[in-house]
Amino acid sequence: MVMFKLILGVLLGLVAGSVVNMALITVSGHIIALPPGVDMTTAEGISAALPQLEVRHFIFPFLAHAVGTLLGAFIAAKIAVQHRLFSALIVGSCFFIGGILAAKMIPAPTWFIVVDLIGAYFPFAWVGYLLARPRKSIG
Repeated sequence: MVMFKLILGVLLGLVAGSVVNMALITVSGHIIALPPGVDMTTAEGISAALPQLEVRHFIFPFLAHAVGTLLGAFIAAKIAVQHRLFSALIVGSCFFIGGILAAKMIPAPTWFIVVDLIGAYFPFAWVGYLLARPRKSIG
């Protein structure tokens, strides 16, 4: 039963985190408008758009990665109660690997890749784990 909860927690965490990630990426252009004529649907379009993008255009991709990892790690740690930290770090590791693969496929400034890989995955997996721990009652 312990192994089942670990696998279930990680799988549900990955699915939920991915949904949040894609939802934030989808709404990002509606909240922070892209420059006119920019096509962010292909790697070629992103490459062509890079000179026009400002720091603010990278806020939502970072948030998508960080919040997706946070939620995924939280769910995994809530379900896999006997392996909370391990399950949260598995989710963080999977999203980190996805971030590395995305950085190789999708052009982005080096500063963003560094900030994203260092700041979005393992730190937010850790926070998801911390939030999933049982609360100590006062009194």
